Amino acid sequence: MGRLAGKTAIITGAGSGIGRASALRFAEEGAAVVAADLSEEGVRETVRQIEQAGGRAASAVVDAGDEEAVAELVRGCVADFGGLHVFFANAGVSGGLTPLLELTEDDWLPVLRVNLIGPFLAIKHSAGPMREAGGGSIVCTASVAGLRAGAGGVPYSASKAGVVNLVQTAAQQLAGSGIRVNAICPGLTETGMTQLMFDSARAAGKEHKIGQLNPLRRAAEPREIAEVATFLASDESSYVNGQAWAVDGGLSSSHPFVPGRMA
Repeated sequence: MGRLAGKTAIITGAGSGIGRASALRFAEEGAAVVAADLSEEGVRETVRQIEQAGGRAASAVVDAGDEEAVAELVRGCVADFGGLHVFFANAGVSGGLTPLLELTEDDWLPVLRVNLIGPFLAIKHSAGPMREAGGGSIVCTASVAGLRAGAGGVPYSASKAGVVNLVQTAAQQLAGSGIRVNAICPGLTETGMTQLMFDSARAAGKEHKIGQLNPLRRAAEPREIAEVATFLASDESSYVNGQAWAVDGGLSSSHPFVPGRMA
């Protein structure tokens, strides 16, 4: 029996990267997966891979920051699979690297809409079905950029800091429901969002420098983040609630210093 046998899970941002890797892992562990993304081609490919491996899945083209779309996503999951036990609110956008004083309101709104309001909508609309199921697990993708400065653009970093607080607040608001709410804070991971940086480093012959600031001296693969998401989705993490887990190779464990010197 898989760790997620008998459970149904929704994953947003499942058309590529961490979302796809998590959808594949959830299905490997026995979950029925609803893979949601704005990319119809992306989620269809995710579902194809799950079904090819013998799993159960359905695709949905969804804007994670649209309340009615998220509500319908949850209703459809319950209707098609009989319930909802896990929601991995993973969809996100980068928002670019515009300097702080050059930012406008229009730069902020789409980032907050997807990265912060999206997880809120996931929590809001999945809580009801999860209560009916006797509990559940909500996992939100934050970022090491939400823990301290220097890992992303300003709106992106602020939105991810909001996700960290959101899971803490939601865990308290849902006390007694059996619903756990946690966040994953990935470090540098090769996904569609970061692909340009990886490609540029490789083109310049500097691939060996990717991830050089963390103790593991490398970037993460999406599956490594998916493994943590799978644990948090499963009953193995039954006493983990309101937490933000940094999965960053140790990057956030230290203040800046010169290697070999502490002064």
